[in-house]
Amino acid sequence: MTTLNEKLTQLKVIPVIAIDNADDAIPLGKALVENGMNCAEVTFRTPCAAQAIRNMREAFPDMLIGAGTILTPAQVDEAIEAGVDFIVSPGFNPKIVQYCLDKDFPIIPGINSPSLVEQAMEMGLKTVKFFPAEPSGGIQMLKALAAVYPVTFMPTGGVSLKNVDEYLAIPAVLACGGTWMLPPKMIADGQWDEIGRLVKEAVAHVA
Repeated sequence: MTTLNEKLTQLKVIPVIAIDNADDAIPLGKALVENGMNCAEVTFRTPCAAQAIRNMREAFPDMLIGAGTILTPAQVDEAIEAGVDFIVSPGFNPKIVQYCLDKDFPIIPGINSPSLVEQAMEMGLKTVKFFPAEPSGGIQMLKALAAVYPVTFMPTGGVSLKNVDEYLAIPAVLACGGTWMLPPKMIADGQWDEIGRLVKEAVAHVA
């Protein structure tokens, strides 16, 4: 059975999405899947996030779907009920991490300092999200962390087509979270063909 980390490593780029209309989830999912990106991290920044995940899961049962910006245990429950494969949080909240561990459910919490990496390791985690990547020191900071700690990272925040290669070149990086191929205005305007083109470009770039 392929583990979550193996799937992330194969994908290399995880699209991070904020959906304002749950009805957009299926055409958006189609634009991702048909252009080689069989994954999505749907953030709980909008009220319809859980329904969007539900719609995406029903339409694309084999898609790897994460729930991002998870801040409360209630959101963890909502995301799991909607059908996600893993949880992502922007920061390191021991309460949320423990809640997921108690449920034996994968969580990738955000860190951006040595102290937070050590706290994550103390709780038995081996994969963390480096967030916000660029404002937190970018490539150099991540290289410094990777040189010291035996964990793997998923940098997100400021990652783009211009710097994704540098991040992926770091052996400890599994995959990068990115938003550049999913401009919010394009989603709102239903520009699925253009989004598909950007997704295909991103997939080809990291192949």
